[in-house]
Amino acid sequence: MRRAVFLDRDGVVNRSVVRGGRAGYAPRTPEEFAFEAGVGEAMARLHGAGFRLVVVTNQPDVKRGLQTRASVDAIHERIQRLYPVDAVKACFHDDADRCACRKPKPGMLLEAAREWALDLRGSFMVGDRWRDVEAGRAAGCRTILVGDGCGEPLPGPPDATAPSLLHASRWILSRACGPRDLREGR
Repeated sequence: MRRAVFLDRDGVVNRSVVRGGRAGYAPRTPEEFAFEAGVGEAMARLHGAGFRLVVVTNQPDVKRGLQTRASVDAIHERIQRLYPVDAVKACFHDDADRCACRKPKPGMLLEAAREWALDLRGSFMVGDRWRDVEAGRAAGCRTILVGDGCGEPLPGPPDATAPSLLHASRWILSRACGPRDLREGR
């Protein structure tokens, strides 16, 4: 079984958008989409160490009529075209739908684990909100919170915190690879 790093999209892979003076929103068009600094290096290191990379993202703005599915698909195509991402899983539901895929439920992680024969106990979930941490925990992964959690309270602490995906990737590799592997750049 292979290990994976599950990545939240908005606020981890790409910059969240500011709307109404408040940060933390998903880009609604490909034109609003911009990668966070260091994402390419982080993904290359993780992929090079043998991890599957799976983006898992809640995208309720489609259901809310604020964004089109075509825009989301175009953003995901760009991510997969530019970086070694094995899969992108998106939940288009809202909380009221009570689906199994919307984080904090672990449905997207469990689905990817079945599809890719992933070892969830050896895997990691990197996100910028409590929902990501809880989804990772529910799936049995170690969890890393990027940033301050968007000012939202956490039901429980993550395994680690980091200012960016690049810093999170270093933490993951320091725990998942031996010191020799890190010196050799794997």
